[in-house]
Amino acid sequence: MDGRAFRAGRRLASGDLQLLLLALLAEKPSHGYELIKAIEERSGGFYVPSPGMVYPALTWLEEMDYAAVAAEGSKKLYSITDAGREFLREHQEAVEAMLGQLAHFGRRMGRVREVFEGLDEGEETGDSQEIHAARRNLKRALREKHGVTAEEERRIAAILNAAAQEIRGKDKG
Repeated sequence: MDGRAFRAGRRLASGDLQLLLLALLAEKPSHGYELIKAIEERSGGFYVPSPGMVYPALTWLEEMDYAAVAAEGSKKLYSITDAGREFLREHQEAVEAMLGQLAHFGRRMGRVREVFEGLDEGEETGDSQEIHAARRNLKRALREKHGVTAEEERRIAAILNAAAQEIRGKDKG
């Protein structure tokens, strides 16, 4: 469990998944399905572990006495034990790295969705093809400037604010 969970693609090693599940159980007792959904949510849909991965990991956590299980109707409710909390503390750095990766993937997936949702934007808003092409060009230019210096960010913001003001001024006239 080294915290480099996604180095092989969109799958977690079993030990990393077990640790991630334990971290989620430390937040609140959950059913297996809820844990799958929590991981999906945190990753913005990038990573959705299969039940075939999650339930054996939960069984291992139970066998190691890191998680306790209570029957709740036909479902099992998993919760973290004191031993599980200690194990989690011992691996806190790896847990934080994985949660950070999930959050990072979630943000990236959000940006991807925004881009794909923007593909039909002109048709949905009734904008002309010319305005739609200009909007795409602006979005592309902004993406190319991702990660620039603070000074460059201020310059870009000033340009965008001036353009917005110019557009509003023409509309009011």
